[in-house]
Amino acid sequence: MNSRTKARLRALEVLFEAEQRGEGVIDVLTSRRLHTSAQISLYSEQIVRGVRDREEEIREYIETYSQDWTMDRMPSVDRIVLLIGAWELLFNDEIPDAVAISEATGLARMLSTDDSPKFVNGLLDRLRQVKPTLLA
Repeated sequence: MNSRTKARLRALEVLFEAEQRGEGVIDVLTSRRLHTSAQISLYSEQIVRGVRDREEEIREYIETYSQDWTMDRMPSVDRIVLLIGAWELLFNDEIPDAVAISEATGLARMLSTDDSPKFVNGLLDRLRQVKPTLLA
């Protein structure tokens, strides 16, 4: 697993924990840095802060293009994978679109249901297709 993939996984862990505990993501990020041996890289922090700063906008895009699936209906892991993938796809110019989609699909394959990778891939690919109109 390369360093950016590990960073995505750590960011997912932070975002998941914050959601499950009802805590702020920065509080969880800080706590993890102080109390765990797992490395929280600068890229993990960039993802966490990026998702936090753009979450409302990203959720709107995901719900608009998820065809009758609200974010609340999605499994927690899928929801967070989609938030990370959409943030990388739409707001991180350092990551090629195909890489953002592939990495999110890989996280879904590793951590979620058998149907999740196809769902994540399809939804993020749809966001990729409409990206020019979303960010215009």
